[in-house]
Amino acid sequence: MLGLSELAVVLVVVIAVLSAKRLPDLVRSAGKSARILKAEARAMKEEEKQDPPVGAEGAESAAPPRTAPAELSTPPPGPAGEPGGAPRQTVRPTPPSAP
Repeated sequence: MLGLSELAVVLVVVIAVLSAKRLPDLVRSAGKSARILKAEARAMKEEEKQDPPVGAEGAESAAPPRTAPAELSTPPPGPAGEPGGAPRQTVRPTPPSAP
């Protein structure tokens, strides 16, 4: 009878053999994600060094709050709870006719 550790080893080998074609792409994608995360963390540290800490001298001169870029923000839910929903139609009043 196989124990838990033997079953785990067999399972890892089977997964590696069956997914050998996709494995390089997965590893490459993980590497890119790690590099992006590392660059963003480094940029945040640089930004913190440039900006004075809030609460220090001159709290009135604190930077305004950050907002998300427009392309990343989600639109408000539509009438049926769907994102965006149907576009709203504006109804313009017709001008009174001249006599």
